Amino acid sequence: MDTSTARPKDASRTRERILAAARREFARVGFARTTVRAVAAAAEVSPNLITRYFGGKDGLFVAATEVRLDLDRVFDGPRESLGRRLAEGIVDRWTGMEGEDPLLVLLRAAGERGEAAEALATFLDRESLEPLRQRLRRYGMTEREALARARAVDVFVLGVSARLRVLRDDLGDPQELKDWIADTVQRLLDAP
Repeated sequence: MDTSTARPKDASRTRERILAAARREFARVGFARTTVRAVAAAAEVSPNLITRYFGGKDGLFVAATEVRLDLDRVFDGPRESLGRRLAEGIVDRWTGMEGEDPLLVLLRAAGERGEAAEALATFLDRESLEPLRQRLRRYGMTEREALARARAVDVFVLGVSARLRVLRDDLGDPQELKDWIADTVQRLLDAP
């Protein structure tokens, strides 16, 4: 077997294992209390590998919180069911990724690191607020109305995220949560 092809696969798997462990640790105890040693132990690697791959704790945090939202499928459909589609995407992410969700890591770290708060704001503007504003414009809203409604949805979802995920309230029944979020978001989109 050619070892030059085996090594990158192992390095890639090791890097992903480190990132998964880092996301869990950052989400569980926050940035300040997460240590390189704890992440290394959870990933079953030497702390030196974290330094080699990420340059240390700060680089590891940046890599662990890199996140993208795929909103195309959520936005595909009529305005009347946008609240339902958004709610399903949101709750499915919350229940499907738990402590490994890079967005949760970033949200929890925003209170203790200015860089994390800035990164979260930039992320939300780019990946959530702006695409929603654009979609609402395509539904025929004016620029002012689209921006105001997109901001209202953004603030609502961020508040619910903070309450249920950062403060670790019980999510309850996922279907009931989807229904409540769907109704509330749809009202924010449609109310006069």
